[in-house]
Formats: sequence, structure tokens, C-alpha cells
Amino acid sequence: MGLRFTTRASDSPWVDTVWTCASEQVTQMTSVATAHWGLVFWTQEGGAYAAVSGPETGAGVAPVPVDATFVGIEFSLGTSLRVVPTPALVDAGAELPDATARTFRLDGARWETPGPDDAEALVDRLVRWGAVVRDPLVTEVRRGACPSVSARTVERRFRAATGLTQGAVRQIERAREAAALLAGGLAVADVVSRLAYFDEPHLARSLQRYVGRTARQLREGAGGAIALDLVQPATS
Repeated sequence: MGLRFTTRASDSPWVDTVWTCASEQVTQMTSVATAHWGLVFWTQEGGAYAAVSGPETGAGVAPVPVDATFVGIEFSLGTSLRVVPTPALVDAGAELPDATARTFRLDGARWETPGPDDAEALVDRLVRWGAVVRDPLVTEVRRGACPSVSARTVERRFRAATGLTQGAVRQIERAREAAALLAGGLAVADVVSRLAYFDEPHLARSLQRYVGRTARQLREGAGGAIALDLVQPATS
């Protein structure tokens, strides 16, 4: 019994991942740091709900609706809602009003609630409406380009668009990757080397801060429900 996560990548430049989850007799979970904001839709006991989730700067404990099913869309870095700047969502979020099993309300309009296979279609409609926007500079930086502006300007715009510094994003992403590798069976020393941690204590501190787990817990699948899809094999 726990949380059954599945996650897939997206070919949309506006979407990072799409995930689904079912809760089974779970009332709380370890929430994991993430650099992305998202939209989350869930049903429970005949009720339908929708919310905006924000970037999370550290691990914590969060309640879980029992026997609920979820669909989530994690948006690419640099995107944001027109009506809510992403920095305002950091370590926060908001439930959306008037959600039903078929529709939800956002940015003054009503939209069809997506399933996992038509999340990108919803995002396309939100983009055309202007409800979801982005700073192209962040996209350039994430692709490794060198914009023709100062480093200070890049950092200012990156933080304005994402609510996080570039350094914070790198640390969060590295910790999440380390968790997946450890859960997949890779040795701690190999994770330290592959992801350029200074040493094993450095990795341990990062996991505790951003994932809320020790390396042993991740390798053994211990520690209870966690908001992370760890069912993936490590590669050599």
C-alpha cells in the first residue's frame, strides 16, 4: 500500500513531465523538492479537485487524500501563469475553484480537465489563450546558450521567471537524479562520482534536504510514501 506513481516525459516545449498517481490507504507522504510549477487534478469519493502547485525548495511532509487518483502536469522552467507569477508559488500553491469531473476554472475561463494522454492538448490551449507564458531567455540558458546580456541580467530574469536561482535548480535536479539512481540500485560511491558530489556526506546532506531520505532508505525502498517516481533502473 502506498503511492503508485508513473511519470513520462513530454515532447511539448512547455511541459517537462506528465505524471499520474493513485493513493492507497496513505494519509501523508514525503514531498520532494522540485524546480517546477504545475497543475494537479484529482478525484476522491466522487469529488473532483484542481490546484496549482509551486516549486518546492526542500523536502517536507504533506497530507494525501486517501483513495484518490491524480493527474499532474509539470511545466518547463521559464514558463508561468499569466495571473500568478511563479515566484509567488514557491513553497506554496492554490486550489482552483469550481472544479468538476469534466472542467476547471483558470484565468477567467473554463477548461476541460485533462487525462494523462491529453495533457499537452490542454497546455496548447492555455498557451494560445495567453494563460501560460514564458521568458525565452530561460529556455536559451537551459539549452546551454550564452545570451548577449550580462550574467546579472540572466540571473535576475531566471529568478523572476522560476522563483529560484540557477544554483538552487541545479542542486534540486541533482538530488532528484541521485535519488532515482540509488533507488535503481547504483552504489553510493558511484552516485557521488557520477553526479560530482564532493563526498558521501555531501550527498547525504543533499538527499536529506531535498528528498527527505537517506541513501540506504532509497536503496531499500524504505521510509514510507514519497512524491517521486523511483521505479526506474539505474544505468551503468
